[in-house]
Amino acid sequence: MRKYHALPVALLAALALTACQDGTGTKDEGAAHPDPASATVTATHPAEDGVGGKGTSGATGTQGTSGATVAEGTSGATGTQPTKGDKSPKGDRAAKGATATRVSCNGSNTTVTAQPVRRPLNHLLLTVKNTGSKMCDLTYYPVLRFDEMQWVPRPIKDSKPQAVTTLAPGESGYAGVSLSAADGSGEWGTTSHKLTVGFQGRTPNSDGGPSALPTLPAKGVYYDSTLTVTYWLRDMDDALTY
Repeated sequence: MRKYHALPVALLAALALTACQDGTGTKDEGAAHPDPASATVTATHPAEDGVGGKGTSGATGTQGTSGATVAEGTSGATGTQPTKGDKSPKGDRAAKGATATRVSCNGSNTTVTAQPVRRPLNHLLLTVKNTGSKMCDLTYYPVLRFDEMQWVPRPIKDSKPQAVTTLAPGESGYAGVSLSAADGSGEWGTTSHKLTVGFQGRTPNSDGGPSALPTLPAKGVYYDSTLTVTYWLRDMDDALTY
């Protein structure tokens, strides 16, 4: 009987001990799990708060810094972006503004006069005055046509300026016209009473806009086959050098 009773007691003691150990294990595991779980929540939520500027963890710090960067503009990237944002549009506007204020000089925004001069002999001085409100460019050389002539006078290549002659409002540009050979070697000499001055555009021989019809002297001007013209120049003396 003692052996019979001893076995259940021992068995019960073992079961009780196992139950006690299992219970302790459950309690220990239960105590262990809440801490990491709460740590996970703590690490996650501040990271979300860090976008608003509170985070202190590595991930939070990154997001918080990004948030601060956008708001305060203190990072290197932010320092670069505002610079581009500030300068590029201004540069574009400046370029467009410069282009907008430059137009071609032609018969619509200038007055043109044609005046014979004493020196050099057989020369005519063309004067173009900018009467518009914008700067204008006198490109290349004038395209001349006396009466109904069917050929275009040659430009004097040596007179080509280093830069385009640009006129501010009120300024004048010049071109000299060599009408005939001083030694009489020219051919097909004739007297003209009408002159048309054509303007070129941004490319050679392109249309630069309306022509001008300067008044010639009542007696007209004499020209022959040696008729030539200078490029548009800023200085009157330079225009009469050739």
